[in-house]
Amino acid sequence: MLFGRVKPLSAILATAEKKGLHRSLGAFQLTLLGIGAVIGTGIFVLTAEAAQKAGPGMMLSFVIAGFVCAVAALCYSELASMVPVAGSAYTYTYGVVGEIFAWMVGWALILEYAVGASAVAVGWSNHAVGLLHGLGWDVPAAIANADGLMARAELAFGVQMNPDIATALKIGGWINVPAILVSVAVTLLLIVGTTESARVNAVLVLIKITALTAFIALTLPVLHASNFTPFTPTGYTGVFGAGASIFFAYVGFDAVSTAAEETRNPQRNVPIGLIGSLLICTIFYLAVAAGAIGAIGSQPVMAGGAALEPGSADLTGRCAAIVAGGAIQPLVCSKEALVHVLETIGWPFIGRLVGLAAVLALPSVVLMMMYGQTRIFFTMARDGLLPARLSSVHPRFKTPHVVTVLTGVGATVAAAVLPVGKLADYSNSGTLFAFFMVAISVMVLRRTDPNRKRPFRTPGLWIVAPLAIVGCVVLYFSLPFTAIMVLPVWGVIGLLVYFAYSRSRSHVGLGILDGPEPDVQPILKPD
Repeated sequence: MLFGRVKPLSAILATAEKKGLHRSLGAFQLTLLGIGAVIGTGIFVLTAEAAQKAGPGMMLSFVIAGFVCAVAALCYSELASMVPVAGSAYTYTYGVVGEIFAWMVGWALILEYAVGASAVAVGWSNHAVGLLHGLGWDVPAAIANADGLMARAELAFGVQMNPDIATALKIGGWINVPAILVSVAVTLLLIVGTTESARVNAVLVLIKITALTAFIALTLPVLHASNFTPFTPTGYTGVFGAGASIFFAYVGFDAVSTAAEETRNPQRNVPIGLIGSLLICTIFYLAVAAGAIGAIGSQPVMAGGAALEPGSADLTGRCAAIVAGGAIQPLVCSKEALVHVLETIGWPFIGRLVGLAAVLALPSVVLMMMYGQTRIFFTMARDGLLPARLSSVHPRFKTPHVVTVLTGVGATVAAAVLPVGKLADYSNSGTLFAFFMVAISVMVLRRTDPNRKRPFRTPGLWIVAPLAIVGCVVLYFSLPFTAIMVLPVWGVIGLLVYFAYSRSRSHVGLGILDGPEPDVQPILKPD
């Protein structure tokens, strides 16, 4: 039967039972874990993109995205506490609704992790180039971004030449070399298996929070109420569109739910860690957004009564024309928005420190996203759905080197030629589908196996899970058309691979239910 292959939870749990993880984490540690995993990606990278889509209304966008993440996280946690093994949403789906849906989720998670890593790499590149510029060393535009390449791509797809595209062709680059460098460096680190200690991770969290706190402290006192008018210049379509992009800023909170097996009193501490970290991050995000908007304004650049698409050649050219005319660069035109705001209001040194904080912190986010992708591939290969070669472990480094190289190449190519906003939107399409399936899975399992032990139970499941489903669907259809189409096109490719290769080699289909647990070195462990 097409939908009949379900990997029993008992077989999945057999792996987890071999580990016997010690319960040592409390609510405070979980909350810090969530804050560290979330802050550092979208807020540094996507503020300008969100402002171009929604203007000051991006503050509502942060609330919408945070709410959808919160209800999805509660669904995620119940399954994570029951099935605390590698594989994330892929594994949960496999054990509840079957192999073909699990394959689709695993395939979609490539968009979340690998493409997400590319987006963060480009964001890091923007800040690194800006930091070097502040130190008097200008990276040539031809190798600092791919704006010129994107302009040529738009022309190739039939977009009519206009003065803005012509400007983008002149000033834009061909390839994003700094993004390539950070992606390659992270790939090599993952292959070698260099562990990131908990102490270093805590320092990076402190750096990120300190930078954002300084930004808030310096911008809120110079806030001008007039900069918030009009509040929704692109209407609520723009607000939800920005919310769909900003959703990327919250990805990472699942680190809390996946720590359920190591948590004391998970019924109490997991929801506190989840909601606490999301609430704190949302408050930070709203304060940062308010400071940026109030300090210099965030009205989108318009043409013909509509906001230009972020990352487009039209917007690149129009922004260049605004600056060439002697005006201050709008927030929506900046590739390092928070740094630009502080420089504009007279704090250039602090602005560069904020840029330095992003340069120091974002590589760790690239690392964790690429690590997550390798674990998804690794688990799928262990289940027989991908070639066994991908699950091979390096004899010396004890890392899945083949799948790491494959992930690194894909992430590096995407980071080299695509702008950050498009990458984030593509990543979100895969993430939203995965969360959608998790919400369905937790409801199905409540019906099919109500008596199974649940260390954490989603409160008000029959309200929370439908809210998560509706929220994911609304945000998905609020993405740009190209990002909406990425998921079904990518899904069709995935189904072709599944029926051509994976289905006939599936361990579940062959009656092999409990594969060996890989001896893989972790990337994050205590000192």
